[in-house]
Amino acid sequence: MPQIEFVTMANHAEAINGLLYLQGAGWSELQLPAGPQGQPGIVHVGIGVSILVGWNETNVRYPLRLRITHEDGSDLVNIDAAVEAGRPTGIPAGSDIRTVLAINGELQFPQAGGYELRAELDGQLRTASFRVHAPSPPPPVGPASFVLPPEG
Repeated sequence: MPQIEFVTMANHAEAINGLLYLQGAGWSELQLPAGPQGQPGIVHVGIGVSILVGWNETNVRYPLRLRITHEDGSDLVNIDAAVEAGRPTGIPAGSDIRTVLAINGELQFPQAGGYELRAELDGQLRTASFRVHAPSPPPPVGPASFVLPPEG
């Protein structure tokens, strides 16, 4: 059975030629930017997943579900995908094959609190937990005041 090696949140993720490129990965705290009216702003996030597929499990599609859920149980993201690894030429018989997946998106978290990225593959579950913090209040708007140092 294929095994989920890891799942992680990142600022950006790319899977190129069997390699997983992650920028700003592994965070556990996310400070939301403020939108124009002070509402939670939109953030770019990436998800990185690594799956180890056994020699006898290659060339078979396995369903993969990715979810981001809030601590109250509500789903923010729900992605259904399939994973399939082929046998590269020249690899020794019996070798495991690693396959990686990268997903990026623009998210607007509806509320602050605890969230969990959940990756489910044929009964296996891997998670990455993180906290989302509300936007900082905007600075007060008004005339600027300056204090000049004494001349001397």
